[in-house]
Amino acid sequence: MAQTLSRTAFPDLPSYPERVIQFGEGNFMRAFVDWQLQQMNNKGLFQGSAVLIQPLQTAPSNLFAEQDNLYTVLLCGILNGENVDDREIMTSVSRLINPYTDNDSFLALAENDQLEFITSNTTEAGIAYHPGDRLEDAPQQSFPGKLTALLYKRFQLGKKGFAIIPCELIDRNGERLRDIVRQYAEDWRLGADFLEWLDRENTFYCSLVDRIVPGYPRDKAEQVAQELGYQDNLMVTAEPFLFWVIEGPAWLAERLPLAQAGLNVVVTEDMTPYRERKVHLLNGPHTAMVSLGLLAGLETVEDVMNDDVFSVFVKRLIQDELIPMLDLPRQELQSYAEAVQERFKNPSIRHELTSIYLNSISKFKTRLLPILLRYQAEKGQLPPLITLAFAALLLSYRGDKVKRQDGEDVIARFDRAWAAPLTFVTTILKEESLWGMDLTMVPDLERSLQSCLTLLEERGTRSALTQLV
Repeated sequence: MAQTLSRTAFPDLPSYPERVIQFGEGNFMRAFVDWQLQQMNNKGLFQGSAVLIQPLQTAPSNLFAEQDNLYTVLLCGILNGENVDDREIMTSVSRLINPYTDNDSFLALAENDQLEFITSNTTEAGIAYHPGDRLEDAPQQSFPGKLTALLYKRFQLGKKGFAIIPCELIDRNGERLRDIVRQYAEDWRLGADFLEWLDRENTFYCSLVDRIVPGYPRDKAEQVAQELGYQDNLMVTAEPFLFWVIEGPAWLAERLPLAQAGLNVVVTEDMTPYRERKVHLLNGPHTAMVSLGLLAGLETVEDVMNDDVFSVFVKRLIQDELIPMLDLPRQELQSYAEAVQERFKNPSIRHELTSIYLNSISKFKTRLLPILLRYQAEKGQLPPLITLAFAALLLSYRGDKVKRQDGEDVIARFDRAWAAPLTFVTTILKEESLWGMDLTMVPDLERSLQSCLTLLEERGTRSALTQLV
């Protein structure tokens, strides 16, 4: 068996001081933010590492410590017409802190003057207010609660603030995070001086991320280990394409020289057009296909794109229901959509539907519900493909056909609603906590969803799709 990746096996690998606090240790951030830190370090432009914070109370991971926080990023696919097959060991992560077992080490980060950036990806459901959080908790349950506690400790020490760049895929993510931090500060009565320091010394940037990251290559892990000559239980597969839009002043590009390192990063005063294009034309199809695909027994995005029926569904969804609802030049949207579909077909990337399925309710609310509402308002009818995808999502959350991956509260709400099948649609659509509104107010939505659910149950996913496309 090959040796495990570690600094003992690779003693010449460099180490860097901690300059970034990163909430989230998952595949995406390690192949997106931390990979970009690595590229800046490679060119001598940053010379810093990220200390990772485990955001959820899950089983502690020893993999980072066992591998001395090293891991490999595998870039596979086509970029600018050229095949890319690149493997690189990341030295841009310093350590992983689990605040649920070591909250003192987490709060001690406030003492480090070299730390100046904070990033995060706690999924769309992560930037949320948890009313049970208190300052004295060790730690708080929510990500914004933990962040508020850390910022308050920093303030008490009289130190400078941070540039905070969340990567969660929600609209105006930086502003939303700032507002929740301020809410905690007021609820916890942290004082006017702290609120003034929060605004003066810290900047919350809105950002948009774009890179498909399937994660650990389970299907070919042994083969890759033989090729690399070492065992890496943290390796991550990603597509070579990358795009990061950060809304902020031009000087941020100097403080964080991502573009100078040759990375596809844009600092702009208005990220709205970039966000709408990406959220609705890349993430939207992902969310629409995932429940339908899982119910039909498909496993990957590539399976979807290689299926005669499902591929037509994706194409029709983009052309007939998504693009017409976006306020950007048609040709620009068309070119982006074509590129997205090519990325979906990447044979080098095994992008599992189960990984996309995580927290699908909040993803639907962000990615597809705005399109459904606008379509209905403008055309006086519901978009048939999005409506069917919505019904498939609701059916998957019954839990008997697909393993649900969501918060306990979300699953509990579905369990209560499904306990009375005859009134399920009405009950679940009235859950404003899930959708941000009472969806029974949307004309014809209840009836259409019930009809789609019946069709999916009686004829199956593939037959239902065939009937529509």
